[in-house]
Amino acid sequence: MRKLVSLEEAYEICRQMTAKYAKTFYLGTLLMPEVKRRAIWAIYAWCRRTDELVDGSDAVMTTPETLDGWEKQLEAVFAGEARDDCDLALVDTLEKFPLEIEPFRDMIAGQRMDLYRSRYETFEELYLYCYRVAGTVGLMSTTVMGVDTSGYGAPWQRNSKPYIPTKEAIALGIANQLTNILRDVGEDARRGRIYLPEADLARFNYTEKDLFNGVVDDRWRQFMQFQIERAREFFTQAERGLHFLIDDARWPVWSALMLYQQILDAIERNRYDVFSKRAYVSTPRKLLSLPVAWLRAQAL
Repeated sequence: MRKLVSLEEAYEICRQMTAKYAKTFYLGTLLMPEVKRRAIWAIYAWCRRTDELVDGSDAVMTTPETLDGWEKQLEAVFAGEARDDCDLALVDTLEKFPLEIEPFRDMIAGQRMDLYRSRYETFEELYLYCYRVAGTVGLMSTTVMGVDTSGYGAPWQRNSKPYIPTKEAIALGIANQLTNILRDVGEDARRGRIYLPEADLARFNYTEKDLFNGVVDDRWRQFMQFQIERAREFFTQAERGLHFLIDDARWPVWSALMLYQQILDAIERNRYDVFSKRAYVSTPRKLLSLPVAWLRAQAL
């Protein structure tokens, strides 16, 4: 077994991975205190590598046994054993923050779904997938961000427990994943995957053949309007939990939330053409969002 890099180098690898593959998310992490920022990079790197097992360039080689091995490596990390460079950063993160292993296991279960499923009949089925691959990230991140307990110092409040915004954290992960799905419809279709509820497509009389042909007409636009509204409802639910976070977490989380919401705006500006145009948020738009996010973090 080769010698691992230093801890600083391990975190730098995680930072570079986050900056390369999650540009919008990465910008939000830069607003965090260093220890939290680095922890989020370590978590993201693990999530990214997990996703790559079924969506990366070598995904055709992935089997259920591959994911079994990955889960055993996860268990080793939670036992304090780093088997590769990125693991080293995650082990250090686990020493600093009380992360539970279950959300990580659930994410691997989401990747197992990708091994044998490429269609989802109902939104309820899709929701389970979104929870496993993204709602879990909300749970992991909330543990790192921290919850505000300043209102529980008085003697008559010491037996009360602070509210943990678990449902809201999951909602933010769901909202982000639904946004990813809507942005990447064309890319997923080219891989033979449809992460859109078949029942919803049928409701708008839009067929798989239409989707694979990239048809953008009134049926598609109405369908996309419906899906975007659903994603925005999850963002709204997530917003309700942000004021429960500790002070230094509110601005970065508000920023990340608002920046991701703007991807939906970009889809609308592209007239719902997600087949030939990729929805993205320009750097000036991102930067303009930051002071608004700061004001919301102070006032809401």
